[in-house]
Formats: sequence, structure tokens, C-alpha cells
Amino acid sequence: MIVQFNQLPDESKLWIFPSSRKFYPQEIAQIKERIEEFLSEWDDEGVLIKCSYKLAYNHFIIISVDDTAQSLSLQAHDLLITFIQELEKVFKIVLMDRINVCYKQGEFVQYKDLIDFKKMIKNKGVSQKTIVFNNMITLKEELEYNWEINIMDSWLGRFLK
Repeated sequence: MIVQFNQLPDESKLWIFPSSRKFYPQEIAQIKERIEEFLSEWDDEGVLIKCSYKLAYNHFIIISVDDTAQSLSLQAHDLLITFIQELEKVFKIVLMDRINVCYKQGEFVQYKDLIDFKKMIKNKGVSQKTIVFNNMITLKEELEYNWEINIMDSWLGRFLK
């Protein structure tokens, strides 16, 4: 059961799936349609799940679930992961890799594997002012203040010291 994102409690469970590339304009409607189809039918042991989603920067799929009354079952989690894996295949993107780095370069979002990002740090292609995305957050309330953070406030900051 899809609701407006702002109608979910701040304590709602959250997943961020960073794409290995920007979504092409012609893909966005298809991606939204597939997400809405899945979320509208997504259930946990026969009970529809109160959930919502956002596409951010044409680079991230953010899904949130109101699990304040009851935690999601493993089966419901598995259904979400299977759905995300299907999106990966259909759109030829990587969504499940949270170790790679997403960061802002001006107003653009970039996606690099960790090895290349470390090389950029070594070559001074990244500064202490770089904004990175913390895709490991797990609560909706963290999205506003703990998702886009200064690199020095992330685990990547240790590579700049």
C-alpha cells in the first residue's frame, strides 16, 4: 500500500539503492511504474505493507516502510531484494553495491568504485569539503541530516587525514 513519503513516521525503515549510473530520462517513467506496481502489491504474510519511495538525483531509489507496529518478516525483505535484482537486470545497472562511493561533484552525482575513489583522494581529486552519500542509513529520519554528509564525517574521511 503506497502512501505519500511524508506520511510515513520518521522511525520507518529505509533502504537506499544507489545506481551505478544516472537513470536515463526515457527510463524514469518505466522505473517508477515498476516500483509502484511492486510496492502496491508488496505484502508481509498477506498484509499489505505501508510504504513509499523516492527517486533522488535520478541516481537513487529510496524505499521506506512503516514497520513501527510490526517488523518486516524475512520473506518480505527477500521479496524486496528480488525485486531490486530484477530492476538491475532489466535496466542493466547495479543497485545492490553499497560499498562503492556516491559523491557530489558540483551539482552532479558521481559513482565510483572504492579503489578508484581512493586513487582520486591520493591524486587530490577529492577535498575535505566533498559531499558523499551515506547509503547505509536505515531510518527515514536520517535521510534529511545523515544522508548527504561531508566526507570528513564519513568512514571515507580517514583516507584524507
